[in-house]
Amino acid sequence: MIFRYLSVIGDSPEAFVILIAAFATAMLVGLAFHEFSHAYVADGLGDPTPRSMGRLTLNPRAHLDPVGSALIFFIGFGWAKPVPINPFRTRNPKQALVLISAAGPASNLVMAGVAGIPIKLGLVPFWHPFVPPVFAGQFAELWTRSPQDMIGLFLGTVVFINVLLAIFNFLPVAPLDGFQAAVGLLPNDLSRQFASTAKWGPGILMVLILIPFVGDGSINPLFDVIDPPRRFLLNLFVGEASTFRVG
Repeated sequence: MIFRYLSVIGDSPEAFVILIAAFATAMLVGLAFHEFSHAYVADGLGDPTPRSMGRLTLNPRAHLDPVGSALIFFIGFGWAKPVPINPFRTRNPKQALVLISAAGPASNLVMAGVAGIPIKLGLVPFWHPFVPPVFAGQFAELWTRSPQDMIGLFLGTVVFINVLLAIFNFLPVAPLDGFQAAVGLLPNDLSRQFASTAKWGPGILMVLILIPFVGDGSINPLFDVIDPPRRFLLNLFVGEASTFRVG
């Protein structure tokens, strides 16, 4: 991910620094808050497992995986350490599994909503770094025109990435949160059958991520699934500012 914006350093080092700071805040803090939220809800429902494992904390060091965190910066995709839970320690295991699973993505939506307030109020513009690399230099000029633009870039990046984290984790594919939530929501027989497919989840995810790189990029099922809710949530959090133009 860092390499995508190296061309910006010469034209606008300020933009590069803001991009890295925003990306680090959105991904690392977002992931840590995500895992803490799982632990917090599990603890509140009566499962002491996360607390006993030292995961009921906002300290990122307790949640971040060194390899997963490094990959976030270099390729834009990574992971945190999953919070160990035991829903059978709660009064209603299936309901607890749904609530605990949903808590992580929900926390990312909270972060996106809070970061988007100044943008939706019109105090700063909405900028984010997910632009074609060929236009990075042109966007860098816009991102650094004023303090408001630089703040807008920082907050916009936090909004955008946390929206993506929430949607991605809600997908019903193991080991994502959406899979665990689906196991808790389905009737018992279907739940057991669905849970048995967990071993195929990582492979399915890898295929979905790699498909665009195999061909010319025109086939991208993961994007097709994520893009509609992404557009909806960005419009919800930043309003009409979610559409921006160059120039």
